[in-house]
Amino acid sequence: MQSVDYQLATTVLQDLVRIPSVNPDLVPDADGEAKIANYIADTLDGWGLEVQVREIAEGRLNVIATLEGAGTGRTLLFNGHMDTVGVEGMAEPYSGEVRDGRLYGRGAIDMKGSLAATMAATKSLIDSGITLRGSVIFTYVADEEYASIGTSAIADDIRQGRLRRPDGAVNTEATGLRVGIGHKGFTWLEVVTEGKAAHGSRPDLGVDAIAQMGKLLVEVDRLQEQLAAGDQHSLLGAGSVHASLVNGGREMSSYPARCTLRLERRTVPSESADSVAEEIEEIISRLSTEDPAFHASSRVMLVRNPWQADPRSQIVKTTAAAIEAVTGAPSATMTQTGWLDSALLGDVGIPTVICGPSGEGLHSEVESIDVTSLGTCTEIYAEIIRRFCA
Repeated sequence: MQSVDYQLATTVLQDLVRIPSVNPDLVPDADGEAKIANYIADTLDGWGLEVQVREIAEGRLNVIATLEGAGTGRTLLFNGHMDTVGVEGMAEPYSGEVRDGRLYGRGAIDMKGSLAATMAATKSLIDSGITLRGSVIFTYVADEEYASIGTSAIADDIRQGRLRRPDGAVNTEATGLRVGIGHKGFTWLEVVTEGKAAHGSRPDLGVDAIAQMGKLLVEVDRLQEQLAAGDQHSLLGAGSVHASLVNGGREMSSYPARCTLRLERRTVPSESADSVAEEIEEIISRLSTEDPAFHASSRVMLVRNPWQADPRSQIVKTTAAAIEAVTGAPSATMTQTGWLDSALLGDVGIPTVICGPSGEGLHSEVESIDVTSLGTCTEIYAEIIRRFCA
């Protein structure tokens, strides 16, 4: 059923991989998304799409490209990120070389391959002369690998009416050509224990804030055991908690007056930032009751909600049907343990699905995409557009 140009998808991906777009919030003074955003914008503009480039923070760009339909059908949004993690330890991070059916380089599968597939799919539809009833909006965003300011800006534009509200969305993260229907969320918290500074020779005067934090860490370990043994979400299993960073003390000869712990609580649907904050406050309250010298406070730092697709939604059904039509095999579903930008689209009420190609080495020293999968994914995206918008 090949109706797209596999070589175009590969060539565009090689171009994208050869443009460094390391997130500068992860690696200071890194390139960021400006160069790759301009490449994408210029290419799609040259193909006749309506293109906007929006600066959402200094030097950080989103590209919004629209393939307009006749205005009588559904609007579809494709979302993918342009930034990558760093390249330390990689021998040839920007080669784009194809060897033994795989294309190598940073971002090949996470997720410039998906961006190339959306672009090649769009070109195939333009060249075919098809008239779509509905429109397709492509959002190529910044900063997914750090704070997701790119998709947050897109979601806010939709919420505020600055961007047309789509009837469905495809987040194009890699799924191995399966239908992605859920992923976990996370809540980051900070806990501070308060001690009393004193000379190290005066235990009668000092209160050790680090030792006090040790009591809370024991409770965090118990909470993890309870979560693992508790109710399991039907798709995503159990939530989890772990201590990420601890900092405290001033010098060897003093009792530490303060200790700071940062926790990550991975969440599943029905768990929220409020329920997570309540868990930690209950621990603090219990420890304070048991030990009047225990003083602690907590705050939520960052929240990213878990997400679950509605299997009855048109975009989920369309994606499954497109995969079956292109591959000739029944589609399979999958979930992710990590968090993705799809949750931000779901948070503003957009029926969303995840679908992308196959590859290996996300965030590792050797990253690659299966070139055949790239071509197949391009066909699937084109088929999703035809079915959803035509």
